[in-house]
Amino acid sequence: MLEILDNLDMLSLPHLDLTTVEMGGITLGAPTARVPRRSIIEAQSSVVTRHHSGAGVEREYYDADGQRLTLDEVVDHASRSEGFLYCADKLTYKVRTGAVVGFTIYGPHLSYFDHLTSYEEFLAAFSRPDRVREDEAYGDLMGFDNYYWGAHKYVRWDAWDHRVSLINLGSFEGNTGP
Repeated sequence: MLEILDNLDMLSLPHLDLTTVEMGGITLGAPTARVPRRSIIEAQSSVVTRHHSGAGVEREYYDADGQRLTLDEVVDHASRSEGFLYCADKLTYKVRTGAVVGFTIYGPHLSYFDHLTSYEEFLAAFSRPDRVREDEAYGDLMGFDNYYWGAHKYVRWDAWDHRVSLINLGSFEGNTGP
């Protein structure tokens, strides 16, 4: 297995065999229990109907009846059904029915690509995507959403900061084609 975090250049490949990679020591298809609980700082699950968080504020989760849920309860529900486990190291695992089905990388890991300072340089390094969606808000170009179906990959190019701001791999909407 190749560790993505030790081989970040592989993230620019237009075709990537996801059965040969791991992120943080975890492979796609691995049991959700392999994600270390101590590293999970936030979770998303359908059991949560209201969520409260902010700088310097403890995260709070509430169900449809207004009952407060613990982080462990949300993680457990996400693991049994579907959701996301957000880790302190700026890595996220998408989970479904007890297995890891996707990876998301953001934050300082992506500084590896800081030498790319324009969308044209990004395209030269990552190649032309199978699908591009321009993201605009109030007439301003916010970024480009790039889908590479051969790698089951999505890469966000931030047009404001001129950088790669997010990469996800695996079972995410749009990653496998139309």
